[in-house]
Amino acid sequence: MKRARIAAISYGLAAVAALCGVGFLIGALYVWAARHYGSLETSVGFGVGFLLLAGLIVLIFRLGARSRARRIKTRRSADMTALGMTALAAVLPALARSKAGPGLILGPAAAVLAYVIYRENTAPRRRRPDPDAERD
Repeated sequence: MKRARIAAISYGLAAVAALCGVGFLIGALYVWAARHYGSLETSVGFGVGFLLLAGLIVLIFRLGARSRARRIKTRRSADMTALGMTALAAVLPALARSKAGPGLILGPAAAVLAYVIYRENTAPRRRRPDPDAERD
């Protein structure tokens, strides 16, 4: 635990030093550009550059968020299926031993089978491209 704390502190200090170094490099680039292009033009250029950088970061994050949400949805679906199968495996022996057990098991099993067959045969329809939109 002590080594992990020392490592975290060391990496934190290194990150702060790296950020200071980047800040000074940006400052030096600004001074150099201001000497060649003028301070107003350099300020506008740096402002636009940083706004574009911010927009790019947000765009990359949004694209990543969509794929993360898709992955989470898939994982959640798999977890719920596993949970349902586990619950079924736990209840099935008790239902099989009861007098009404086979009827209680076959009814829902038939419903699940019918649902699986239905889902397999109703694939999502793809949209056809609008022929009017291509003329523009």
